[in-house]
Amino acid sequence: MRQLNFLLIFSFGLATVMFTLENTEPTTVRFLPGAAVTLPLAALLLVVCGVGAAAAWVFAVWIGVVKKVELMQDRTEIDAQQVRIRELEDDLQRYRATVDAQLALLPAAGESSGATAAADSAG
Repeated sequence: MRQLNFLLIFSFGLATVMFTLENTEPTTVRFLPGAAVTLPLAALLLVVCGVGAAAAWVFAVWIGVVKKVELMQDRTEIDAQQVRIRELEDDLQRYRATVDAQLALLPAAGESSGATAAADSAG
């Protein structure tokens, strides 16, 4: 992928250089009514390419900042979910201990049916 990027950038740069060498006539650029600048076409092209490159760089930095903020928010949510999972696991362990304690207090099913069967046959 890096080779493809290099090839594209090199080709664009070479085309820009060839274009500027062939087009050196002065060109007038009007920004607003009454505001006009006359520059050689090559200089104008370099200025426009520089402004475009700076805009692309600012956009890339902005996207990186937005991604980092989103990543930090996602990380905060994941941490909160991990805490909640630990709390629920602790609750589950407490409930299991409570159920086990209550089951230990109940008479065994085999003992109670055997005792009633013996009492029925004796009586």
